[in-house]
Formats: sequence, structure tokens, C-alpha cells
Amino acid sequence: MRCIIVEDQPPAQRILKKFIDEVPALELVGVFSDGIQAMEFLNAEPVHLMFLDIHLPKINGLDFLKSIPEPPQVILTTAFSEYALEGYDLNVVDYLLKPFSFQRFLQAVNKVGVKQENGPSVNANMPISEIYVKSSHEHIKVLVKDIYTISSDSDYTEIHLKNKKILSNEPLRHWLDILGAGQFYQVHKSHIINTQKIDRISGNMVLLTDGSKIPLGRAYKDHFLKSILQQ
Repeated sequence: MRCIIVEDQPPAQRILKKFIDEVPALELVGVFSDGIQAMEFLNAEPVHLMFLDIHLPKINGLDFLKSIPEPPQVILTTAFSEYALEGYDLNVVDYLLKPFSFQRFLQAVNKVGVKQENGPSVNANMPISEIYVKSSHEHIKVLVKDIYTISSDSDYTEIHLKNKKILSNEPLRHWLDILGAGQFYQVHKSHIINTQKIDRISGNMVLLTDGSKIPLGRAYKDHFLKSILQQ
């Protein structure tokens, strides 16, 4: 998916570039500091998605968007929440309020996938290499390949790595949306597993390479097995 950044602040440009680089299905084809430069590019090149700041020199982002006859899909980025309603009136995909996390960025990009393809979320085909888990007052970096399971426990979830676990206030649904269904599957109402860590499946139990035994719920079993066996 070809995308451009229209943003006049270098720090914000760097963050968006970094986040876009983490999503293999996104291809950054241009970075522009104002709408005039971006318009010239849009008239010459195909663009599927535009990350658009509202406060821009020469012409603000909303007026710029109104001036485009056939705009690409748009994710607005701004530090000012009062523009959200007007943005949605212009049929933007999402509204990212600065500063935003990678998870929030990915949620916005996933909406582009649903809108474009009318099918699975974009992240189902866009694996990411790392996540940041908010735990208490910290944001802990976790490599996705190191995750064995994510389990719910009362009001929080536990991210299980080989030798430790990290507590998060996010629900299971959040992590399933972020990590997608290509590698991570919910196999029980309380458990998501990393399929790359499976040792074997025995009856109603999934055994992982670290010795963990995860129950395979009746409601999830058929879909999970069909998906795994077809890979």
C-alpha cells in the first residue's frame, strides 16, 4: 500500500517513518512539508494512504484535503483534538492524536485494510517484529518472536515470554487485533498462543516448546485446527 506523509515537523516525520517501516505492507513513497508539494505528487503518482497533519504552512490539512478531487484514504495526525469531528465529516479513516503509540498507529492502519478490502484487517498479512507493552508506568519493549502465550487473568492480561511474564491492562482482544491471526490464534477464552512455539497438539491440549500446556477450547478448536493444518 503506497503511502505519503504530509507533516512539517521533523520529529513527527521521523516517528511516522519509523512506524511505517515496521509494517511490511506499507510502502512510503513521499514525505512533504506542506500540501502544495503533496498535491503535485498526488497528481503524478498513485497513492493509497496519506498521513496528514492538520497544522501545515500555506494551507491547513483540512482545507488541503477538501481541495483534492479524488483523495486517497487519509489518517489525520494532530496535537489538537477539537478538529476530530470535522475530520470525520471528510470521511477520514482515523484520527491520531499526538503523541500516539505504535499500537494506536497500527489500529488506524488496520481500518484502512477493512475499508479497502472489506475483509480481514490489514495486520492479518502484516507481521510486526516488536510491540510496546504498557505495564504500570512503563512501556516495555517485547520482541514478538519471544512471546509464547498471552493469557487473561481478571482485569489484566499476562504476556508470557520464556523466562518471565509482563502484566498489561489491555484485554485479549487488543492483542489479537495487534498481532493478527497469521501467527497468533486464540485457542481458549483466556488464551492466545504463538503458533511458532507449538510443539504438538494432543487432544484438547496445545503443548508449547517451553513445556506449557494450554487448553484448547471447544468453541475455538475446529477453526484453529483447520487454520493450522492448512498452513
